[in-house]
Amino acid sequence: MSVLTSARAEAALAALAPARLGRVSEILGLHLLVGGLAAAVGDLVEVESTTGVPVLAEVAASGSAGLVCLPLGPTTGLRAGALVQHTGGPLRIRVGDELRGRVLDGLGRPLDDGPSLDHLPLVSVDHPTPPALSRPRITEQLGLGVRALDSLTPCGRGQRIGIMAGSGVGKSSLLSMIARGTDAEVCVLALVGERGREVREFLENDLGPEGLARSVVVVATSDAPPVERLRAAFVATRIAESFRDEGRDVVLMMDSLTRVAMAQREIGLSAGEPPATRGYPPSVFALLPRLLERAGTAATGSITGLYTVLVEGDDMQDPVGDTARSILDGHVVLSRRLATSGHFPSIDVLESISRVTGAVTTPEQRADATRLRRMLAAHRDVRELVEIGAYVRGADADADAALTLMPQIEDFLRQSMDDSTPTVATWARLHELVAR
Repeated sequence: MSVLTSARAEAALAALAPARLGRVSEILGLHLLVGGLAAAVGDLVEVESTTGVPVLAEVAASGSAGLVCLPLGPTTGLRAGALVQHTGGPLRIRVGDELRGRVLDGLGRPLDDGPSLDHLPLVSVDHPTPPALSRPRITEQLGLGVRALDSLTPCGRGQRIGIMAGSGVGKSSLLSMIARGTDAEVCVLALVGERGREVREFLENDLGPEGLARSVVVVATSDAPPVERLRAAFVATRIAESFRDEGRDVVLMMDSLTRVAMAQREIGLSAGEPPATRGYPPSVFALLPRLLERAGTAATGSITGLYTVLVEGDDMQDPVGDTARSILDGHVVLSRRLATSGHFPSIDVLESISRVTGAVTTPEQRADATRLRRMLAAHRDVRELVEIGAYVRGADADADAALTLMPQIEDFLRQSMDDSTPTVATWARLHELVAR
């Protein structure tokens, strides 16, 4: 004979309680106006559709006229007067070790033909940021397998770095190199706003079976609703947090942070926010720190965040890029000039910086990196003089050394996508180069 506990009694009463329904009073642009329903911002609701399949929508704003809801799927079949039901809370996703090697959509649902994930625990996408004073300091370098990064822009375990570049300069290819060559146990990749054609190419060619086996990939293509594109960033972050809470070191790669901001811009403007800098509403600049601060070190484990920033017209001072640089712990600049000349990865090492270099490298390593930077800076200053034959050797010792060693320097900075160099080997090769 079973005992009726208070928890079972509450569950039974909740099941017997009548469903509270609202109605769609207006469909305008990207949003639905729902009246007669109580729900909080961020909650999910189900909207009746003439197609027979309810459409999920997220509450974006609340006012005297009702709830402003943004659909998470196609709006075909939605109409004014349709019934709306509250799902009981915000978006929840499955987490667990079995996510590795899987491809998910922006809401955490499987996109591949793998086994069901229904047995994994459900967690809310929202998760508290670790308190500032509980975060261990970054003291250990995380190898990324890319020589130009590991030596001249070293990444610490738990650091957050922005990869700044215009379109078509090699951001996605650089991320795939890191996914295959990093020392981290788990990689979580968020492809936000990518072309649908490129997703399979990235998975099969760039990432490959080896990279995919250790990764969780979250995909929201450019034709996905703006709420799904925005949620894809938080879903990927929440999955990375679940691994970090188990004490693991995770690399979270997001391509791109700019498209996340653009999705929030669409949502904010649809909810009635005023446009501000370059059409971005204020909520965009409040969103970025909420998202980026969730990565980093914690009491157990770490999340090393690598976020690509698609700058408009190669303008490194665009609003999203400028805001990201002020929050992140360093940035890597990709150069279109290097990309068009066949130099890959097209990292402009003189414009790139890591704010934790002093904490994760030895004095000898920093001296070697500084020596190489000085030679590259001197070569940049005299390059035009050399091309017109006006430079006289002996005028600058660093420039003379750079001109002599430039073939070896370029060979060190260039790297094929299939080449992954261990961190120890990178530092040894750099020392050998600058000691000549």
